Amino acid sequence: MSESLNYPQSSSSAEPATAPARPGTVEGAFWAFIAAPVIGLIGGLLIFASRDQIAATLRDTNRQRGGNLTDAQIDQAVNVTMITAVVIAVIFAALYVLFAFKLRAGRNWARIVLTVLTALQLLSLLIGQSTIGGYLAVLAAVVGVVLSFTGPSNAYFAAAKAPR
Repeated sequence: MSESLNYPQSSSSAEPATAPARPGTVEGAFWAFIAAPVIGLIGGLLIFASRDQIAATLRDTNRQRGGNLTDAQIDQAVNVTMITAVVIAVIFAALYVLFAFKLRAGRNWARIVLTVLTALQLLSLLIGQSTIGGYLAVLAAVVGVVLSFTGPSNAYFAAAKAPR
């Protein structure tokens, strides 16, 4: 004898939760967070144009301090440093873009991560030397942070969290 299992049937049809409408402030923050790493990468790639100047400055400094580095060693150090900086910049940019897409999808944690990354980028700018590209990249990221914490953005993140 077979028994059939009777599962309770809901009288109301379960409809999938719809995503809340994305406000312009979140869209603006998204594009600001996309612009920041793009500007930073362009600025970072422009450093290759001044590679010879950097190497010449290191050679002069080496001679003034009585250093024993050869020109080949200085060239190698400049190459390794520049390549390492570009790799780090590309990784940083990829993370920024990933988190920007998560922010656009309504993930509050992405907004917090982007805020922390922007604060670190701003701190780095204040402590070290930077180019006009670095300043523009930080400015774009700060605009993104401000837009992501406005009233409509806060409502969007709260509404996006509710269906999950």
